[in-house]
Amino acid sequence: MDLQLAGKTVLVTAGSKGLGKASAIEFAREGADVVIASRNADHLSQAKADIESASGREALTVVADVGSREQIAQAVRAAAEWKGRLDVLVANAGGPPGGGFEQFEDEAWEAAFRQNLLSVVRLIREAIPHMRKAGGGRIVNLTSISVKQPIADLILSNVFRAGVYALTKSLSAELAAVGILVNTVGPGRIETDRIVELDKLIAERSGESEEQIRERFIRQIPLGRYGTPGEFAKTVVFLGSFANTYVTGQAVLVDGGMVRAL
Repeated sequence: MDLQLAGKTVLVTAGSKGLGKASAIEFAREGADVVIASRNADHLSQAKADIESASGREALTVVADVGSREQIAQAVRAAAEWKGRLDVLVANAGGPPGGGFEQFEDEAWEAAFRQNLLSVVRLIREAIPHMRKAGGGRIVNLTSISVKQPIADLILSNVFRAGVYALTKSLSAELAAVGILVNTVGPGRIETDRIVELDKLIAERSGESEEQIRERFIRQIPLGRYGTPGEFAKTVVFLGSFANTYVTGQAVLVDGGMVRAL
């Protein structure tokens, strides 16, 4: 299938590691001009090398913290100026701390709001004018399976990821007329540093080993294993491609069948 990404510019935030980096690699393999943004210059440098090695295509890096309105604007502007256009936005950010409702004061809620919901609002706001100029675009917001089924001890993520899905659904109607399709993709148990960290946290609280926690989750997954970042990325790239002409406003879960909600 031709995903019609040749000559298209893609911006992936939190693109230096994990699901963001995997998505950036897949976009580049499909012929897109990929820009990755992240707070860590060293991680960006390594990710750039990995993308270029995997795809044979040049990648652009931008040091930016999605918690900062000014740095978001700078990242989007840099992406649009690189090749003179911006066609695809993959809005991604690191997950907030794990924990239950009574563990967090206002400061934690406000930080998670800025990082995981307001950042998406700001990124999309900055990207829309460039997509209009290009004649359309694709926006893919990376969230979590919690948009369909809340996850225990991840109250901050549950609340703000659901907010991103509400934003996705609302914008899909508002932007359809100008050819901008908006979707969200929620990972289940995908092999990333974030999942290793969460499994370790659960193990510490339960007194079980990390391997026992992992096996417990695997028993809940019909496919019987954790997914890989590359598997997740393929869904992101299709929804963010111009082969996708009729899917918008959806939350697609990449979870091996783990979530049983309709």
